[in-house]
Amino acid sequence: MNNLKERLDNLRKTIQEPEFLEGKGLSNEVNIRIFCYDPADEMTIRHFIEQIMTNKSLEFHPIEYNLYKIFISICEDKRILNAIPPVENKRGAQFLKEQLNRVANNMTFVNKMKYEPHESGDVLMITGVGEVFPFIRVHDLLNAMQPEFPDIPILVFYPGSFDGRSMQLFNRLGKDSYYRAFSII
Repeated sequence: MNNLKERLDNLRKTIQEPEFLEGKGLSNEVNIRIFCYDPADEMTIRHFIEQIMTNKSLEFHPIEYNLYKIFISICEDKRILNAIPPVENKRGAQFLKEQLNRVANNMTFVNKMKYEPHESGDVLMITGVGEVFPFIRVHDLLNAMQPEFPDIPILVFYPGSFDGRSMQLFNRLGKDSYYRAFSII
């Protein structure tokens, strides 16, 4: 099933099913699913997510967390957003990345995403994965998220590939090991 529209139609159906919402059939693993797509299809994915977020007739409650928007929010909270370009120009990209990893680490992201109470039917949708690279790597973030969201499904929209053992962002970068998630469609 390579047709993206068909895959998205099936995804819309799947994420409304009780088996998905309750994490059934996952052998007691956490309910983390990965929807991989060709990075060239980013605009189609964004349109799909916008439709999901505005559709009031769905059988679940979508909660979108765009990692890039969270990253910008963290930088604004720390009052460093405007300083980023000059620091990168003066000290280089690697120095900037190291400095930003101190203030925008996995737990900072998780703390921005936490909410209570989690309700039946909530689906946490992670977007903006490619936009926030290289500051956050989704496999590390998912490890940090597991203790905070054990009772609701997490659906990651991933511009790249996932073979059940490793993730490859943009289908080009080195593979990152991650085995706790499942491909969804």
